[in-house]
Amino acid sequence: MILLDIIYYTFIVIVGIQVLFYLFLFGRFSFSKPSKKSPKKISVSVIICAKNEAENLKNFLPSIVSQEYPDYEIVLINDASHDETLEVMEAYKSKFNNIKIVDVKNVEAFWGNKKYALTLGIKASKNDYLLFTDADCKPVSKYWVREMSSHFNNDKHVILGYGAYSKIKNSFLNKLIRFETLVTAIQYFSFAKLGIPYMGVGRNLAYTKKEFFNANGFINHIQVRSGDDDLFINQIATKSNTTICYTKDSITISPPKTSFQDWFKQKRRHVSTAKFYKLKHKVLLTLVFCTQFLFWILSIILLASLFNWQIVLSLFLFRIIIQYIVYGLSAKKLEETDLLWLLPFLEFFLIISQLTIFINNLISKPNHWK
Repeated sequence: MILLDIIYYTFIVIVGIQVLFYLFLFGRFSFSKPSKKSPKKISVSVIICAKNEAENLKNFLPSIVSQEYPDYEIVLINDASHDETLEVMEAYKSKFNNIKIVDVKNVEAFWGNKKYALTLGIKASKNDYLLFTDADCKPVSKYWVREMSSHFNNDKHVILGYGAYSKIKNSFLNKLIRFETLVTAIQYFSFAKLGIPYMGVGRNLAYTKKEFFNANGFINHIQVRSGDDDLFINQIATKSNTTICYTKDSITISPPKTSFQDWFKQKRRHVSTAKFYKLKHKVLLTLVFCTQFLFWILSIILLASLFNWQIVLSLFLFRIIIQYIVYGLSAKKLEETDLLWLLPFLEFFLIISQLTIFINNLISKPNHWK
């Protein structure tokens, strides 16, 4: 009984911490209103790094070249591909005069390092305002460049956007992938609103060339194969220079992984960079995960043992309701409301998956850029 008493009071504390997180941290984004900015008359370079992405470029480049923006170039980086990526790029360049190709050859010191290829692409770009996406990403609107670039001003040099994944009917894995993407976005948008931005996603991200060169590019973490997006943003983003953009026209969408094994490998790569984040970010993110994990474990123990089950169940449901409100408002902003009816199940499976990924990364190193 003494053990169950300890578990019970620990559970009460954990619920309290979780509610505070949802209301005062994640609520920063959930209860906010999108900031609609007037279009800026600035020149933008859209940068896309591709390695063996011929088919994706055929499918998704049309949505990039058809953007309605008066002055933008498209910098296509061929990172030592061995398929027809370069040929596809050249075919598009022959039709559109705002396309520039950077053909990167492997260099022994930077073999297979995406950061090296991106650096060459950034150096080759002619504009100071840089907008990044991936070869398999499609802006949902022809106003994507306009929306993202409209948030640049004299103070804001880093713009964090949302990169969604397309929906697949009757697929639990697809919902899990999209839920993880939604939760991650809620976290990095909320942290940015709180004034402690810690990451962005390369599928939809913008910053100035000046910020890139002031930070000496990726040199501080060039030895880390991943992290051209999140680690770089973790390095340069501050309360004063960073803002978020999540208007409907600013979202990009990508095809998700269709097997658990492929998604697991992808997430292992992403998670491997987190250990290089600034200490304050690691502490907060660890606290968020640990309290989520303990909430579920302690709930299961207490409810299974029927220890003060009425109070435990009430606190459990109270926390779930708070989560539904906060996540529901965020999901509506980001066009992901179909995930809500499975929310508790998705959260439980995501926590187990994240714990498994963390343990696997401790045992062996994940693979990186293709």
